[in-house]
Amino acid sequence: MIKFPSTKILAICIAMSLTGCASLRTQPPDSNINALLQERGGPSVQWSQYQNSPGDSTKINEWLESPIGPDTAIRIAMLRSPKLQQEYARLGLARAEVLEAVEISNPRISLLRQNIDPGNGVQRGLELSMPLIDLILLPSRTKLAHADFERARFDTAKAVLDVALDVESAWYGYVGAQQVADMRNAVANAANVSAELAERFYAAGNISELQLNQELAAASEARLEAGAAMVDAAQHRLALTNLMGLDSNESPWSALDRLPLPVAEEDEAEDLVAIAREKNLELLAARQQVLVMQASYKSTRNWRWLGGSEIGYEREKESDGSRKSGPSLALELPIFNQGQAKLSRAQAMIADAVARLRAAELAIENTIRTNANAVRAHSEAVEIFRNSLIPQREKVLARSQQEQNFMLIGVFELIQAKAKEYDAYQGYLEAVRDYWQARVELTRSVGERLPSDKVKTENTPSVEDILTPKGGMQGMEGMDHSKMQGMEDSKTSDSMEGMDHSKMQSMEETNTSSEVDPRAEASEKAAAEIDAKDEIEKQEEPETNEHQHKGAQP
Repeated sequence: MIKFPSTKILAICIAMSLTGCASLRTQPPDSNINALLQERGGPSVQWSQYQNSPGDSTKINEWLESPIGPDTAIRIAMLRSPKLQQEYARLGLARAEVLEAVEISNPRISLLRQNIDPGNGVQRGLELSMPLIDLILLPSRTKLAHADFERARFDTAKAVLDVALDVESAWYGYVGAQQVADMRNAVANAANVSAELAERFYAAGNISELQLNQELAAASEARLEAGAAMVDAAQHRLALTNLMGLDSNESPWSALDRLPLPVAEEDEAEDLVAIAREKNLELLAARQQVLVMQASYKSTRNWRWLGGSEIGYEREKESDGSRKSGPSLALELPIFNQGQAKLSRAQAMIADAVARLRAAELAIENTIRTNANAVRAHSEAVEIFRNSLIPQREKVLARSQQEQNFMLIGVFELIQAKAKEYDAYQGYLEAVRDYWQARVELTRSVGERLPSDKVKTENTPSVEDILTPKGGMQGMEGMDHSKMQGMEDSKTSDSMEGMDHSKMQSMEETNTSSEVDPRAEASEKAAAEIDAKDEIEKQEEPETNEHQHKGAQP
């Protein structure tokens, strides 16, 4: 005779099952997420602050009173970013799935009432039952739920870190786009000056119609490029505003106009790969998923035979008033269905989790090496601009100014040299922007802040510095950026009118009319002036080389 457990034991089992369900939190505590973020140099979050409280608005308005940098933009996003709130909602969905996985089925109650025939008696019965497999697997399911909770914690921390990196990359993108727009506007102004001078020279008969239309077409192209750059900057500003969760009408803001210079020494790719293997949140979540699937497979293999077995309690009252009560057990006989499908599914899920882990490891390591090479390439490009192209363009402009003073070249060639110098500065600013955006992607692939981020660097010059007279980067003071302003002022002065730009043409036409060629005499005089300046520069060069191209102070 089979002896069933007493009702007390059954009550204890039911109470334990309810206690196991109640031990799971619907959301992770803030400290769990913040601990992971702080270990990786990320921002901290407070889920309770997602109600857009008046205190948060006051704090954000204080931050927006000054031009914001990347750190301030990230702090604002941690309070207002809709994307972060979306990730938090997804975490709630994940937790709901976990809770559903560990919940046991509700108990079922059955009522019985039978009339005795022949006779007047009535037999009554009451039965309470619930699935046996749910009670047996409850401890293992609870452990499984906690393991999956850990995976969800890694996923949530990664989502927060991704939002912060998205905001940082968008900040670099906006500042760089605004710098490009300012430079394009300066080039367009230079082209307009050239076009207006060309119209005046053409009216005086000093240039041909072909030359006039060449200058006018160049000015039109410059205006189109300036307009496109302004639209691009507006799009980048919109992207950053949305990531921060700000309303552009309610919260006007401005950004710093300088980008940091590249770090002196970049991190080695293999060192970053070693860091990622230990701390990358995507890898940690993938490894945790493998552990969850392995535990699930073990549970399925051990208890697949029970199937739809139930345990319960029955109580009956006979027609003569006697009572019968006791536990009940209903077992499913595994004759046709022995749980093979469940076991195969669990094995397939393990294989899938392992494959995803290997794919993540391979992708992350390869991405780190590729991104590290990209960062180095952008850093080298910045150095080429700073140490080669910009100084070369400045020397070209200085020599062009000297030759134009001696009427060896026209004013249009001088303006073109100035525009090319602006192009070089623009390329430099774009290279710095691309460098920092590449570092953001490298940080994302590693999964934490790079070791070299601890080293603070100086800032690049702002566009205002470049366009201001005697501006530019330190070590490049020889370039007088006020010359373009002088050209613009010439539109309202008579200084240009006193200069006969037809002399170059008349010199060529009257080369045989005098014993001494005026052009050759002017060329010799200009060459002597340039040689004298070169000699002075060579004497001063040992003193200035040490300070060449160090970058402007913040």
